[in-house]
Amino acid sequence: MDQITQLRALCPDVEIRQGVSLSKFTTLRVGGPADCFAEAETEKQIIRLMQGAKALGLEMLVLGNGSNLLVRDGGFRGLAIHIGRRFSAIARTRDGLTAQAGALLSTLSRTALEEGLSGLEFAQGIPGSVGGGVYMNAGAYGGELGKVISSVRVLDGDQIKSVPAADMEFAYRHTRAMDEKWIVLSADFRLERGDPALIDAAMRDYAARRRDKQPLEYPSAGSFFKRPAGHFAGALIEQAGLKGLTVGGAQVSEKHAGFLINIGNASASDFLSLMERVQNEVEKRFGVRLENEVRIVGSEK
Repeated sequence: MDQITQLRALCPDVEIRQGVSLSKFTTLRVGGPADCFAEAETEKQIIRLMQGAKALGLEMLVLGNGSNLLVRDGGFRGLAIHIGRRFSAIARTRDGLTAQAGALLSTLSRTALEEGLSGLEFAQGIPGSVGGGVYMNAGAYGGELGKVISSVRVLDGDQIKSVPAADMEFAYRHTRAMDEKWIVLSADFRLERGDPALIDAAMRDYAARRRDKQPLEYPSAGSFFKRPAGHFAGALIEQAGLKGLTVGGAQVSEKHAGFLINIGNASASDFLSLMERVQNEVEKRFGVRLENEVRIVGSEK
């Protein structure tokens, strides 16, 4: 009996598919197929899928909106679990909002606006989901999710627990969830009551800034590199004369050098080659080694 047949037997209430292209589930629009793919709808399904993968010795990849992920062209040898719109409920709480991992941060920020709650204005244009955003402490324009979270519900092994924000060790693009390999299931956001007109104005301002400075018309993963100490990655790349540098269908954006964009039919290998060229040139020119913010997974072949 092959692995996907065994996995289906262990998880009879979940549709498990074979050979699903993961390019459809990343904002870079590149990447090969997963050996096994499942769309999670409940916490119980996520636990059962994890247990099944462990029992069969399968590697596991949890996907949200895929906005900070590059899957290699060979795809993923194991089980990819997508946590998306089927696990994306958002609800009002006494102190703010609670949201499941599959909820988009843009939807969460709009919900906060509708409820007259302030604190998530910065997140309106972040293309990720709650799960991925909390996992890496996503942020923009001086705001970070860790600053407005009160607690996070996570899956630790096959145990669900609630972790107070103080124990999440929120830092720049890093959290304890990354170290412990927790799966974020949901998060509680502590927000302040605010004037909807002012909240809306702030969100419109952030949106205008993004349109003005970022290549939103192309598939990308946002800022491809982490901010190096004392520098800005985009500025170093631009000063190195690398705007417009192209490998296959991947290009350093001419609008914002911190973005690597898919200008048409790029492969994951194109992005990896472009990343390496940018890193090497910046290091040669300035002595700074850029570290990719984008998570890279999967097999070369």
